[in-house]
Amino acid sequence: MTGRDLWAAVDDYANGHLIGEDPVLDTVLAASEHAGLLGGPISEGQGRMLELLVRLSGAKRVLEIGTLGGYSTIWLARGLSSDGHVVTLELDAHHADVARANIANAGLSDRIEVLVGAALSSMEQLVAERGEPFDLIFIDADKQNYPGYLEWALKLSRVGTVLVADNVVRAGRILDPDATDPRLGEGGLDGLRRFYELLGAEPSVTATVIQTVDRKGHDGFVLALVTGELPP
Repeated sequence: MTGRDLWAAVDDYANGHLIGEDPVLDTVLAASEHAGLLGGPISEGQGRMLELLVRLSGAKRVLEIGTLGGYSTIWLARGLSSDGHVVTLELDAHHADVARANIANAGLSDRIEVLVGAALSSMEQLVAERGEPFDLIFIDADKQNYPGYLEWALKLSRVGTVLVADNVVRAGRILDPDATDPRLGEGGLDGLRRFYELLGAEPSVTATVIQTVDRKGHDGFVLALVTGELPP
């Protein structure tokens, strides 16, 4: 057994021991598939990772960029204390409706707010409202706009904010300037490369990339911490 079959088997072994059955999230996945939501959510193990990051950081205000069917949103909300809140941004109104139904089924409607519209515009509006900064921000949306999401995420952060960005390795395609990735659309890989450049040049952020292999293939996520004062 090699490659993706092996990675999937390890997933099943680890998740079986460490996560176990979860009928609520099984229902979320089934409802999202039935509604025709494409692209798929994060893996089960990555969901648990997000939950743990929320708990470890003590985050009470969480921002998610890219809701889809609400699978990762629910994992994030599960890590919150009783007074915590998730704001999640979704472009597609149909996706948002599916997510709201899934969130309600999970009993988390009081902790999660779904905002519909272009995420960059929603983030600009959040900045304009001058609310409290977010404690953790998870980016998992169209890769073309990752540079813009990073820019606005930093405006919504404080010293100590945790930043997580998914799908930043793409089976190593990130290394090849001539590579294409149909799942990301035109300009997706270029957006990721620019995201790396901006993140690496930001003196107020300390970051790393964790490569992942699972049943979805070879990819990775950025894990970063705002460690210095950000410009106003």
